[in-house]
Amino acid sequence: MISAVFGRIRRGDPLPGFGLSFGVTVLWVGLLVILPLTALALRPWHDGGGAMLAALTDGRTLASLRTTFFCAAAAALLNIPLGVVIAWSLARTRFPGCRIADALIDLPFAIPTAVTGITLATLYGPHGWLGQIFTLAGLRIAYTKAGIVLALMFVGLPFIIRSVEPVLRNLPGDAEEAATLLGASPSQIVTKIVLPPLLPAVVTGFGLAFARGIGEYGSVIFIAGNRPWVSEIAPLLVVVRLQEFDYAGATSVALILLLTSFLCLGAVAVLRRRLARMTGEENAA
Repeated sequence: MISAVFGRIRRGDPLPGFGLSFGVTVLWVGLLVILPLTALALRPWHDGGGAMLAALTDGRTLASLRTTFFCAAAAALLNIPLGVVIAWSLARTRFPGCRIADALIDLPFAIPTAVTGITLATLYGPHGWLGQIFTLAGLRIAYTKAGIVLALMFVGLPFIIRSVEPVLRNLPGDAEEAATLLGASPSQIVTKIVLPPLLPAVVTGFGLAFARGIGEYGSVIFIAGNRPWVSEIAPLLVVVRLQEFDYAGATSVALILLLTSFLCLGAVAVLRRRLARMTGEENAA
């Protein structure tokens, strides 16, 4: 494949500047993506497999990984119904302020994550505006796993909405109208006609939100409480290990997070293709 690309460059590609742009792209991706990831994959083995195994079997490390994976998965799952409903509202209805609401969806991408964390901790803390109400009801949000899930829901919701919304906009309404004329109930229309085409997009949004959640740091540390074995997340443990000059422990935890993200995105890609193929076969039938 590479030889074919360079063969096209030698023969003269009609696209001007293709050779230069291709070279700059390869260099840029190599320096900013491939090289750092390769260094991260090799660094935990620098002190031997024993040091890496000891770092990964440490009780505090395992507890932080469990907290991170559980909270990221819970937040991504809770975002699915909320994200689908919001995407439906944006794609199928026009209401006053809909453009402002559409712009606010991307707000978690724009504001610094530390600002998000401080804001959530202020609102849901024991003396916060909303935290006081939950405290009177006997519930604690801040400084618990519930606070972590809340923060990850905030940063992960746009992934669900932006994955589902384009599919809803391009979904023709003829099938829904035909089902209505044939006497189908609203629940049947949703479950049999609307949701099946949305499944690949929902899976994609879930995978992206989960992958973002396991690596989230700034928006979580202020509301998590950061208690070891209770509410400490893995990205924070990486920072703690670096401060202790435990490079093997820090890079081992970082490698686990990196591999999990890769596996998640790979599984999402495979599942998305299968769901798209199944949906296409059902439509053809």
